[in-house]
Amino acid sequence: MLKGFRDFIMRGNVVDLAVAVIIGGAFGQVVNSLVSDVLMPLIGALGGAPDFSAIRLGPVALGKFINAVVNFLIVAAAIYFLVVTPMNELAKRRKKEEAPAAPPEPPEEVKLLREILEELRKKA
Repeated sequence: MLKGFRDFIMRGNVVDLAVAVIIGGAFGQVVNSLVSDVLMPLIGALGGAPDFSAIRLGPVALGKFINAVVNFLIVAAAIYFLVVTPMNELAKRRKKEEAPAAPPEPPEEVKLLREILEELRKKA
């Protein structure tokens, strides 16, 4: 029973997933700091109020929802431009490097011999 558990834990996927969760949490803190400490004050400087939580529509705290939407959009944009776009570009470059070169075109003699072989097969 312990051997099975050890084998499960030592699989590459489990270790990779654990590392991804830890790195994701740390990256989330960085992005949240970017949003709350850098971008929202800039939005506030341009628009007058970086915090929309005071906006209410009767008993509904509409401003908190607006804050959450703005925060989500900024986080999504930061992840897209800082992680997804560079990774896609890196994948394209790797694919170009790993792509096998097209086979060289055969000499004219080989082409002629292939045509003769096709004609002979048609006659047979």
